[in-house]
Amino acid sequence: MSVPAVNGLTNEAVLAYNGSIFELFAPIQNNIMRISRFLTEEHIKLAMTTRIEPLEEGTSLEKWRLEAKEKILSELVTLLEKNGRVGNRTKFLLDFINREKKATTSIGNGIAIPHIRSLQAKEFMIAFARSIEGYDFEALDNKPTHLFFIMAAPPYDDTLYLKVFKALAEMLRLDSFREELMTVNSPGEVIRAIRALE
Repeated sequence: MSVPAVNGLTNEAVLAYNGSIFELFAPIQNNIMRISRFLTEEHIKLAMTTRIEPLEEGTSLEKWRLEAKEKILSELVTLLEKNGRVGNRTKFLLDFINREKKATTSIGNGIAIPHIRSLQAKEFMIAFARSIEGYDFEALDNKPTHLFFIMAAPPYDDTLYLKVFKALAEMLRLDSFREELMTVNSPGEVIRAIRALE
């Protein structure tokens, strides 16, 4: 099956949004990308603070969801900005918003992986945030999204970007890993959980 490439990802990565990401990628085994070397404690937030107002009568669900996503992405972009390698924040955030308009990055099982290649990203970057209550992020399984891994890379960076994406997909196949991310109490525990699978 062939589909057009989206935002620089290969056909395989795009298919992850049309089927089950957990069935798509074969085990990476010993060749797994070491994600932990890109993720620092300052890029991890275990209690997201974005507040989403209830859907009001007369407001379309589509508009409400988009506005909610914009707020959530704004909080996530703030985490990425902490490395000091983001160009124009407004354009950077808009790149993420436009990506979500094409297709949701909430893949089900409580997980979202917002990802872009952008001129505003001076190098590859990744951050993690968690919401115990969860958000409506237009998940493929229509369930709340709790775990957010957000990634960005410069337009010329294909290889690293895709390797990290695949490595995350492999790790997130594991129920035990997702459960651990929901129960950890510190950013350091998140990094240790990732390292245990590398």
